[in-house]
Amino acid sequence: MKSKVYFIQANTKENPESISGKVKKIFLKSGIFNLIEKDSFVALKIHFGEKGNKGHIKPEWLKDIISLIKQKTNNAFFTDTNTLYRGNRADAISHLKIAEEHGFSLEKTGIPVIIADGLFGRDYQEVEINQKHFSKVKIARAIYDADFLLGLTHITGHILTGFGGTIKNIAMGCSSRTGKLEQHCDVKPEIILHKCNACKLCISVCPEEAISIRGGKAYIAMEKCIGCGECLAVCRQGAVKINWDESSHRVQEKMAEYAIGVLEPKQKFGFINFILKTTKDCDCLAKDQPALVEDIGILASNDPIAIDIASVDLINKKADDDLFKKIYPSINWKVQLEYGAKIGLGNLKYELIEIN
Repeated sequence: MKSKVYFIQANTKENPESISGKVKKIFLKSGIFNLIEKDSFVALKIHFGEKGNKGHIKPEWLKDIISLIKQKTNNAFFTDTNTLYRGNRADAISHLKIAEEHGFSLEKTGIPVIIADGLFGRDYQEVEINQKHFSKVKIARAIYDADFLLGLTHITGHILTGFGGTIKNIAMGCSSRTGKLEQHCDVKPEIILHKCNACKLCISVCPEEAISIRGGKAYIAMEKCIGCGECLAVCRQGAVKINWDESSHRVQEKMAEYAIGVLEPKQKFGFINFILKTTKDCDCLAKDQPALVEDIGILASNDPIAIDIASVDLINKKADDDLFKKIYPSINWKVQLEYGAKIGLGNLKYELIEIN
């Protein structure tokens, strides 16, 4: 049986009230609102955007669904987890400051922000899943304890997985820092010596001080490397490479398994994807990136696989190309979806229901 995915056209040229009204309409039509029980604890999983990022989901777009949720419960909260890399969201204090800067304050939204894995990302619950890569996964405590999870996802490309959608938001975004490390640990960058000019830019961004200069070239100490990919992202000489055929494949499979660990204990969840200002890289980048394709709209579903494949299909139709394969030709972004479907995370077949 095909999973139902609801779709409504929208674009960022509309005023925030218009977008908020459309989010409300698709939230109701999809039936997600009906799954929320009275006085339950509802986690709205979102990416607040790195400092300086402009592509993230705007709090004004969520005003109407927050009002709806508050009709059922006063226990709703925005949430995310601390980053693996050292930045402005690596601890709960800094993370909360960024959230407030981007408009996610109790005063402006009517619901609080809770960083789900605690002050330094160490607060988690182990969940038994018994899959190929993991027997147990480490899920951020506040997300594990919530009764209902609403995934709010900005669709983007991604340097490690090619495509970032609901699966990535739920898997990486709902795990503790140790859980993120477990998912990344197969990503091992290498230095192409003849391309390296020892500019030291990679050294400046490495969160574990795993890179140094030896013999006039960058050197990566593999015993320290956590596989975050920051060196690859900043190198302007093309001197950092990763074996994507192995690394990305395994990362995506691990993400799907972590998503199982987030959703299986909960049973009640829903997802909303925003195909608005789709960018080459995720909202962890602290800059205003240009859109890769014209704005398309908003999708909602109870199936994380179906909503992601429907999102990509709409993007590829608009771009008249496999957009994420085009921008990241060495990465097969479909792995996370195909493997996720194989282990029971969701359905690759869907029925797209457009609403006006």
